[in-house]
Amino acid sequence: MPTIRTLTPAEAETAVDWAAAEGWNPGLVDLDCFLAQDPGAFLGAFAGGVLASVIAATRYGAGFGFIGFYIATPAFRGQGRGMQVWRAGMAQLQGRLIGLDGVVAQQANYRKSGFSLAWNNVRYGGEAPVLPAPRAAIVPAASLPFTAIEALDATVFPAPRPDFLRAWLGAPGHVALALVKDGRAAGFGVIRPARHGHKIGPLVAEDEADAEALIAALFERVEPGPVHLDVPEPNRAAVALATRLGLKPVFETARMYTGPSPAVAMDRLYGVASFELG
Repeated sequence: MPTIRTLTPAEAETAVDWAAAEGWNPGLVDLDCFLAQDPGAFLGAFAGGVLASVIAATRYGAGFGFIGFYIATPAFRGQGRGMQVWRAGMAQLQGRLIGLDGVVAQQANYRKSGFSLAWNNVRYGGEAPVLPAPRAAIVPAASLPFTAIEALDATVFPAPRPDFLRAWLGAPGHVALALVKDGRAAGFGVIRPARHGHKIGPLVAEDEADAEALIAALFERVEPGPVHLDVPEPNRAAVALATRLGLKPVFETARMYTGPSPAVAMDRLYGVASFELG
């Protein structure tokens, strides 16, 4: 029988390496931020002492959870190891509304576990374009009260996540900026180094012009190169912006939930924080 248990941070780093090998392009310090939210999120199935499959079942407050990093290493595929760790992850989140971003082709399998499609997310990628300097008032997110950024995040994410957000805003290499209108925080965005180029997310804005201003400011603060932006397909303005910036669809996920889709301000969500964490 396999041993299934919570992974140590070093073992969880192996899960991130596996994700990179699958082409998921995780951020360089994503793991520390994930563990700040839920130190026990990562579970692994071991066969003969060897890590065979992993999953992250991240808990938010008392009522929400998110599945990510669901991977079996190639040597153990087809042996039921993935299903074993899947059951452990679902058990860890029992009693909560659970979300995930799954490969579109696996929707039927996720439906068997009680998930229903809410919308699709599309990863847009390409070389970062040179954009005009933003005219909007852009400031470091850290210069504003954390509660202001937290309130913006709460409009696009279904549960409080202050520990994750604090870690994400201040992680090494992460650049977090906010847009100010009439003395109030009206949007924010984070760009971070990944295994390949940079990734933007979350990106929260009141309209397409504000989202572009934040992107332009974020691009100014990192080295030129490839960038990726994960866009919720129902936000047509976000899709239009990514397309206008010359970015191309490179990957797609199905956002699914075990119950009714939580209410989020989709028209303000221009970039998802992470397919692995929501």
